[in-house]
Amino acid sequence: MDISIVILAAGQGTRMRSTRPKVLQQLAGRPMLAYVVDCARGVQADDICIVHGVGGEQIKAEFAQPDLRWAQQSEQLGTGHAVLQAMPGTPDTNRVLILFGDVPLLQPETLQRLLGGCDGDDVAVLTVNMDNPYGYGRIVREDGRVVRNVEEKDATDAQRQISEINTGVLCCPAAWLKTWLSSLKNDNNQGEYYLTDIIEMAVKDGVSVHGINASSQEEVMGINDKQQLAQAERALQRERVTTLMSEGVGFADPSRVDIRGTVTCGKDVFIDVNAVFEGDVILGDKVHIESNNLLRNTTLGAGTRVRANCHIEGATTGRSCEIGPFARLRPGAALADNVKIGNFVEIKKSTVDQGSKVNHLTYIGDTEIGKTVNIGAGTITCNYDGANKHRTIIGDGAFIGSGVELVAPVTIGRNATIGAGATVTRDAPEGELTVERSTQVAVPGWKRPTRQA
Repeated sequence: MDISIVILAAGQGTRMRSTRPKVLQQLAGRPMLAYVVDCARGVQADDICIVHGVGGEQIKAEFAQPDLRWAQQSEQLGTGHAVLQAMPGTPDTNRVLILFGDVPLLQPETLQRLLGGCDGDDVAVLTVNMDNPYGYGRIVREDGRVVRNVEEKDATDAQRQISEINTGVLCCPAAWLKTWLSSLKNDNNQGEYYLTDIIEMAVKDGVSVHGINASSQEEVMGINDKQQLAQAERALQRERVTTLMSEGVGFADPSRVDIRGTVTCGKDVFIDVNAVFEGDVILGDKVHIESNNLLRNTTLGAGTRVRANCHIEGATTGRSCEIGPFARLRPGAALADNVKIGNFVEIKKSTVDQGSKVNHLTYIGDTEIGKTVNIGAGTITCNYDGANKHRTIIGDGAFIGSGVELVAPVTIGRNATIGAGATVTRDAPEGELTVERSTQVAVPGWKRPTRQA
């Protein structure tokens, strides 16, 4: 039987106190809803429908993807009413799996187990056992089968002792679901149509309801405010770091690392505290990341060490490089093996070949640096003329003195030496010393300006 997945994402999320819809709140660098959509795709659904309401245009713009179907809930009349909006485009022959856009930690493996409990005309409900189930609907079973969901306010003292609660996630045949949804009543204090009422309808119609238990409370936690969002963030980060540790990655403190993308590591990688990884990051064997570093869409070669307080984005390195402390590699920075980039150095859209060093207080932009080059402190490649960018080429073995300005376009020849303080506007020949300085003079009688009263 084909699978239709309905994702409820129409809630206002007023407790978030945000101008963005609740399902677009960021979790590990992505909207909450993105995790739910990924989970839906993970069970190879034939049809994915997102029910939107408040902020629907923002949500649709963020998820403008061809495999998604959309349904609007113009009035907030409860979860049953929300699911009903998705039914016109749902084939009667499908099984329908109902998910929530604010339950982002659910895993495809759990959904596969839930689908396994929904054979034929059966209904499967995802449940979880809670240490403190107060406020949640309790799952009432008879002979192991689910017979009803009882809300906290309607439960007897004995039912309140039940620790198994209804997560709201369920699976059932589309034809039955459409029948039950059309029969829902809103004669309750909230005047809403509750999806949970279909459990009792199914039992009344002789349809078996199976309760499938989730692996943890965290997996099915709903997020309604910033505090719960932070709790989900920590849960997701723990899971990601635990996975990396099982693969042999070392952490100084697993609780002080944030992974907002994917991190792929070789053997004997070590990551110190307050490291943040975004996008796709690849760390080769024996890479060492010191404290307070941000790495985004970056690949580091084996044996590379990133010292404290660096910002690295869109960069690649060869083997055994050393970066920082306080260095910045911008997109297009490409280092070969054994390159050293020191403190307060910025590299942008440039290549640095094997064994070269840029140790102190330097900006390198739109530049090609050869092998075993030494760049002195305070050097600047002047790559921008106010309208266009220009390239600087520095040949193998060149030595650039301190405080040098290389005004692009310019080429520094192999083994050339540039004297300290030079402003180089023309190509420098191979193997020669190039010096460009004005004559030093003292101005007699000059006085330093004083502050006006």
